Amino acid sequence: MVLKALIACVAVGCVSGITISARAADLAAVPGVVSHIKLLSDKCEDVSSLEDWKKTYIKEGMSDQDKALAIWKTVVRYRHQTNPSSEWRCPDTHVHDPLKTIHVYGYGMCCCATSNVTGLARYLGMEARGLSITSHTISEIKYDNTWHMVDGSLMNYFLKPNGVIASADEIRDAVVGWHEANPGYKGDGGKLLQFAANGNWRTKGPALLATYPYAQENGANPANVHGWHATMCEYDYKQAVGYETMPSLGYELNIQLREGERITRNWSNQKKVIDWTDADIVDGGQAILGVQRKLGDKAPGRIGNGLVEYDVPLATVAFRRGALTAENLACTAEDKVAPAVHVMAPDKSGVLIIRMPSSYVYLGGTVSFNAVVGTGGAIVVSYSDNNGMDWEKLTTVNSSGTQKLDLGNRVVRKYDYRIKLEMQGKGTGLDVLKITNEIQHSQAPLPTLADGKNVITLSAGAQEGTITIEPNTDPDNTRGRQLSVKEFHPTLTSAKLTTLRPEGKGSATFSVPTPGDITRVRVNMGYRCRDANDTFVVSSSFDGGKTFVEMGKISGPTVGYTKYMVLSDVPAGSRNVLVKMEGKELNTACVFALRIDADYKEPAGGFRPVKITYTWDENGQAKTDEHICSKPSDSYEITCGPKTTVKSVAMELAPL
Repeated sequence: MVLKALIACVAVGCVSGITISARAADLAAVPGVVSHIKLLSDKCEDVSSLEDWKKTYIKEGMSDQDKALAIWKTVVRYRHQTNPSSEWRCPDTHVHDPLKTIHVYGYGMCCCATSNVTGLARYLGMEARGLSITSHTISEIKYDNTWHMVDGSLMNYFLKPNGVIASADEIRDAVVGWHEANPGYKGDGGKLLQFAANGNWRTKGPALLATYPYAQENGANPANVHGWHATMCEYDYKQAVGYETMPSLGYELNIQLREGERITRNWSNQKKVIDWTDADIVDGGQAILGVQRKLGDKAPGRIGNGLVEYDVPLATVAFRRGALTAENLACTAEDKVAPAVHVMAPDKSGVLIIRMPSSYVYLGGTVSFNAVVGTGGAIVVSYSDNNGMDWEKLTTVNSSGTQKLDLGNRVVRKYDYRIKLEMQGKGTGLDVLKITNEIQHSQAPLPTLADGKNVITLSAGAQEGTITIEPNTDPDNTRGRQLSVKEFHPTLTSAKLTTLRPEGKGSATFSVPTPGDITRVRVNMGYRCRDANDTFVVSSSFDGGKTFVEMGKISGPTVGYTKYMVLSDVPAGSRNVLVKMEGKELNTACVFALRIDADYKEPAGGFRPVKITYTWDENGQAKTDEHICSKPSDSYEITCGPKTTVKSVAMELAPL
């Protein structure tokens, strides 16, 4: 109530050329965005970032085998085996980021699971690889100088008599040896399935395969998508072939809220997904999620459809704190003039740019506004999805009235975009501006509720945002569904645009400007350096290219691998970074997958109370709980009755 009163005081100050009240100026200093809002329940795990995942799953004193099993459990728990979605960012086009799999999708195929295993293992500093066998892709982690197969896709691994996880070749040897001793079954899945019945596979099959811990009586896994009979076919190979799936690291869950912004996540869906998949109909009543349940999963399904709504608070100075740009604009609270936001000096344009970053992939979006157009004025609305490097004009509004723009396929598969409204003419402005986006998210990591007492915890971490460049490095392989390196305008020196391939010696440099001071730079590269002397040196510059700091060096020989690099020693006040990949090619040196993240301090960042609204059913009766967390670290309890079915959770900043 005190803050509400700040608007209505005697004018004594000046902001943006407007004489306003001192207390209204104070209100302008109230945090405009709260970042890294983490909402957990005691029925879920904290896997918000790679660091959080590591704290949750990797404990002090763990052996390398314990770590390998922790990785396997992570990948299995948070995914379902089905047709994957494609983001068109790497050669396979599928989603190969382990945390995107956890938070955004919750499903995928064998190449996706392999990338998740290898990505998490490499993050821990372990050597890991993908292999292609008969009709399947698998992953191996190296420790104690040997390889060990953990398959997150078909949810299996096998233990030798000494308790050590077997390698793919050791599984093959067991399979091939059995076939040699039992002719007539080789390559015949039907006969093998018949043989496996009534537990026969466990007592009369290869002893190594009998160690699979989650098999049903007929040898199938709980998902019924694979089993002993399939393993006996898949591992009957002559030689496994290396298959690099280019895992991407860098994504993290960073829920940010501004005044007027609300995010709703649902434990249900409306059959809306990026690509068709049967995962959107998986529910808790199906045994297909049996292994996931044993590993702690409590979600009723996999895909959730949510909503991000931003009612921009135009009439108060709060609109400035949530905008990326607000030039030559005034609001009613500042000068008592209508409309809510309007052009100040009529001889030049007023510019409002709203950025819409998301931790969840967009399925669609709309921009709705009430335009007030003065005589001879206009409002030009534009869209950018490459961090403001280029703008596409959506419409020009020449008369007052309500407008609604469907962003259509522009935002599909995107995680960030900007809307620019250029207002021209005296009296031109906006009375209402609302941006709405449908999102896809996984249900598995959400802070769920169950029968009895549920402890809900909210925390707000570093008040930081991130500007990301994550293109497809092959401009001809996006099919119009994703941005390529071309759209991020790299500076090329003796290098090709496609896969940033150096011509002998060459470089590609990306510019990443940020709204606030940069705190760290993170780069993930999936590359090929076929010769031992093929190299890439990745470095960053914060002085416009005068000097560069090396982040990492990549060398061969390899047909494919990935490296994740982090630079935290950033000069104070830096708001632009140049990231350069300087390559030397003797045989083949190219970049197949690339993600650049520039983390920055939110200029209007800080903590404000957060309102949380849960809805659920108890015995078919609708229930609701609203709670305001008033501290950056807060917890409370929700007690649910019998037969609780959680439905949704919404978060927004509490009213001032």
